[in-house]
Amino acid sequence: MKKIILATFLALLSYQIYAQESQTDYNFLRLPVSAHAAALGGDNITIIEDDPTLVFSNPALASSVSDKTINFNYMTYMEGTKTASASYIMAIRERGTLGLSAQYMNYGDIKEVTDNNVETGTFSASDISLAGTFAYELGKHFAGGVTAKFITSHIAGYNSIAMGVDIGINYYNENKDLSMSAVAKNLGGQLKAYNEEYESIPFDLQAGITKKLANAPFRFSFTMVDLTHWDASFINHCVFGVDIILSKTMYLATGYNPRRNNEMKIEDSSHGAGWSFGGGLQLERFKLQIAYGKYHISSSSLLFNLSYNI
Repeated sequence: MKKIILATFLALLSYQIYAQESQTDYNFLRLPVSAHAAALGGDNITIIEDDPTLVFSNPALASSVSDKTINFNYMTYMEGTKTASASYIMAIRERGTLGLSAQYMNYGDIKEVTDNNVETGTFSASDISLAGTFAYELGKHFAGGVTAKFITSHIAGYNSIAMGVDIGINYYNENKDLSMSAVAKNLGGQLKAYNEEYESIPFDLQAGITKKLANAPFRFSFTMVDLTHWDASFINHCVFGVDIILSKTMYLATGYNPRRNNEMKIEDSSHGAGWSFGGGLQLERFKLQIAYGKYHISSSSLLFNLSYNI
């Protein structure tokens, strides 16, 4: 099993490096689902918690989630836009974990106008992703995971369909409080385009590390993103995060994403974009997590996670 996952990961990675596209559809898949990952800069694939939302970041992390855990998420975004997601995780025998998940974004009513800027009515747009995840403990310290996604988008009377795959691997040493991961996200492409022009989905190759200090309540995370596109400076591929572990059930977190800070600057001011904050209450069966971040120039976002072990 370990050899199959690694071989598939390397083969798909080699293909994607030489098949880069300049434009992508389904960019709602770039938004964070996990409030914990969002608080740590928006991209984190390495923190080990009993948290089903982390499966959206790295399918290998499903191995750390309790059997029969259900999860609901909601995120405020642009005015008129609604985005929500849900997941269910269950164990399969001793080493396997299965997950089912869904993401939904509705962009609200959009004005329809002619070339002469004459309003003729309104139309709606939405994106949906349905996914299945399988994770497997490959050994004492290693876990691997695969997520297969069915993705569809609707704009007015038109729609498109795509298939995507996330492949992740994680190394975790509990004695050293050290976690390292690599993930290839959104491998795949469109099966049906809006028109005859097919576009890619937002592929992202990521690698990261998380380390907790031995005698202090601090856990540091460093994630590298978009590793197949080096048209930006090195710092724009980095995401930094730190957890303050208040107790076994409570944490605070903050992060910084340099690329988001640079991309949202208006007149040399980013208005706080790139910085994120959050916290969580993680009881044995019930978990509530909240994060603040800015993912669009026009507004800030709050992300809520609610999980329960049935």
